Amino acid sequence: MSQIASTFSRLVRFSPKSNPSKILIGEPVDPKVDVGLALYHGKDVSVRPFSGSSVLSPGQKAESTETIGRILSPLSQKEVGSIRCIGLNYTSHAAEMTLAIPDFPTLFIKPSTSLADPWPAPTVLPKITQVDSTGDYESEMVIVIGRDAKDVSEDEALDYVLGYTAANDVSSRTSQMNQSQWCFSKGFDTACPIGPVLVSAAQFADASQFHIRGLKNGKAMQDCPLTDLIFSVPKLVSFLSQGTTLPAGTIILTGTPPGVGAAKNPKEFLKAGDEFAVELLPHVGTLINKIENQA
Repeated sequence: MSQIASTFSRLVRFSPKSNPSKILIGEPVDPKVDVGLALYHGKDVSVRPFSGSSVLSPGQKAESTETIGRILSPLSQKEVGSIRCIGLNYTSHAAEMTLAIPDFPTLFIKPSTSLADPWPAPTVLPKITQVDSTGDYESEMVIVIGRDAKDVSEDEALDYVLGYTAANDVSSRTSQMNQSQWCFSKGFDTACPIGPVLVSAAQFADASQFHIRGLKNGKAMQDCPLTDLIFSVPKLVSFLSQGTTLPAGTIILTGTPPGVGAAKNPKEFLKAGDEFAVELLPHVGTLINKIENQA
């Protein structure tokens, strides 16, 4: 794991109630609190701030506390660069889509402008998606790279992992099916909310022990252990770093489990007013976003 990972257990990036214009990094005082759910239900979440301004260099933890006013994505748009995303990485999702198990990871990229914060920040369906209402959700676990990685082996890949968080890979299905490349259909503004918490790789080294659920308006649509992944975290980090530098701050969306709206009968697409939650347990908690239409 990245050396930085040993300096914290869980980090949040947030604006404190005491100074809404300021952005801080900190560790929730309660090690078990689901930060996303607590804030959604109007509860105060106390945090011990760190001296640094980024999860990539958090600095030292203070004894003082702050209360979260607004939760932000664990990394900023400037820090993540191009967002790496893996398609078709759950055995059961390949089965529901009647697709063969791939021999190599399928990569597509989202622009940094698609990065978005957890609730109360919205997921905005662009006008092109509203034409036929085919906006879709994809609950995903996210790998965060803690130091520059290039040509790393699977055996050493975890040495470069800072931690893990949750994401929703929001998609426009008609646009996706109209093209062979997926960057356009999955790269709209706010199409990549992440958070609410970054869990240290030192705290939770084996990502296959996560369990992920996607809930639309409180109803479980996706429910799967990460033991179902086709390509493991070490495999993905090693593969993506071949001939290519993954800078510190790179985030890798690792694919979605079965239960996406496009695969259901009848189909279950997103519409304005819906709420979608990605629950990644243990430790990460619940990423919630409300769906809005672009005006």
